Amino acid sequence: MSLTADPALTTALVLFSGGQDSTACLAWALERYGHVETVGFDYGQRHRVELDQRLVVLDAIRRQFPDWSSRLGDDHLLEIPVLGAISDTALTSTAAISVHANGLPNTFVPGRNLIFLTLAGALAWRRGASVLVGGMCETDYSGYPDCRRETLDAVANSLQLGMELPLTIETPLMDLDKAQTWALAMELGGPALVAITVEDTHTCYLGDRTTRHDWGLGCGTCPACELRARGWQAWKGRLTAHTDGGEA
Repeated sequence: MSLTADPALTTALVLFSGGQDSTACLAWALERYGHVETVGFDYGQRHRVELDQRLVVLDAIRRQFPDWSSRLGDDHLLEIPVLGAISDTALTSTAAISVHANGLPNTFVPGRNLIFLTLAGALAWRRGASVLVGGMCETDYSGYPDCRRETLDAVANSLQLGMELPLTIETPLMDLDKAQTWALAMELGGPALVAITVEDTHTCYLGDRTTRHDWGLGCGTCPACELRARGWQAWKGRLTAHTDGGEA
């Protein structure tokens, strides 16, 4: 729940990777808050192409959504190579994607969201933002402990105490599956936002943008691509069911 009385007077800072989820979160924030800024992180990720796509997505949103463009402010990119340097994961090296004995996939980057949110909180303090918006989700995820609601509530509490800032962390996708995330994009921005998500956002863990699928560009076989594809197919299936049932 936001601590701010009037969203129209609120500045929000969106953790924006350039992927499907953070693009949906950006649209969600632009519908609600009077001023929205974005922050991305360069941590030595294997799929570094997402940093290029961030700018492509932001440009497309500015061009195609004039109302949102008037509220969309500065973009920030924070370089934190130390995170990649101390990580031994499939997202920060060329290791094959696998699952550890504890059940966590080796795409989990320990401390990533904790560091992201702490740095975003410090940036929010400087930029006058009182809301952080992130795409963390407990429905369609790989068991990452830093995506859990209780983790994010603890981080928000720490940031509030540590900076004496009435800062909240909003997670609009927390209870949504990927099909519902596609549906949210359609609800917020219609076919134009869905098209931006398909053509311009990047999700593939391997950084592959050579193969075009119905749901976007990617290798098609990594866990991120498989999840995105399943969500697309489920969303399309629900649309078809509504149309056949005469409800659309």
